[in-house]
Parts: sequence; C-alpha cells; structure tokens
Amino acid sequence: MTGPGVMAMNGSPDEAKAKLDQWAAGLSAKAAKYESVARQTEDLRLSATSVSNFVRVTVRADGSVTDLEFGPKARTVPMPELATLILDTMRRAQAGIAGRVGDVLAAELGDDDSETRELMLTELRGRFPDPDEDGEPPAPESDDETTQDEEPW
Repeated sequence: MTGPGVMAMNGSPDEAKAKLDQWAAGLSAKAAKYESVARQTEDLRLSATSVSNFVRVTVRADGSVTDLEFGPKARTVPMPELATLILDTMRRAQAGIAGRVGDVLAAELGDDDSETRELMLTELRGRFPDPDEDGEPPAPESDDETTQDEEPW
C-alpha cells in the first residue's frame, strides 16, 4: 500500500526528513491556531438586556449563564413575566454566539479549515437560534396540576 507520504520516502533520506519536518511544522502551526481559538472563545462573554431594562443576562460561548442582573424596577414585574423576560433575554444573548465564534475562527484560521469552521458554526446556530426567527415560542408545559393562582412550591 503506497500513498503520498510513502512516495515521499522513496527519495533520499534528507528529502524524506525535510518533508517530515515540513509536515510536523504545519501540524504545530495548526495546533497553535486552534489553541488560540479555544482561549479566545473561552474568554467570550455576550450580554443582552431586556427591552424594558428589567433584566440583563451574560453568557459564555458554550451558552451557560455567567451573570444575571435585575434593574431597579424588576420588582414591579409579576414573577411569571419576569421569568419569561429572563429566558427571552438569555436566548437573545445566546443567539450572538455563532457570530462571535465565527469572527474568532475567521481571524485565527483565515481560509484554512473552512469545512470545520462551517460545521462548528452550523452546530452553534442550531443550538442557539435567533429567537426573532423562531416565530412564536411554544406554550409552557405544565409539570403538575397547579393553576396559575396557586403557588407551585
């Protein structure tokens, strides 16, 4: 079984060593780029604020919430409405993840690994869709038989 790598070995030992060194240097450079991407995406934080400034949510590139802040008038909002505001605001913050990660990938990788980049961004867009493009949110599911007037706990 022969392939391009094996064919390169048919030349002189010096040529083979030079090709292996070049290949290893390419792998090292690619690894350094991906390590930089990993560091930068780990540091990414995206925030969104509700329209009425009642809630501000900050998320990481993996979508997890790192900070939740309430505006001074958030106490005036009924709890079910406040819960909806929190989740909607979190989703808006998460919706920017693919764009920001895409910026990091473009800056670090340039045109290299475009297939890998597109796979990553497609996965992120699927996990964190733009809530404005989703249409109507699904009706909340009830886990128990309580009514809205009853306290669930």
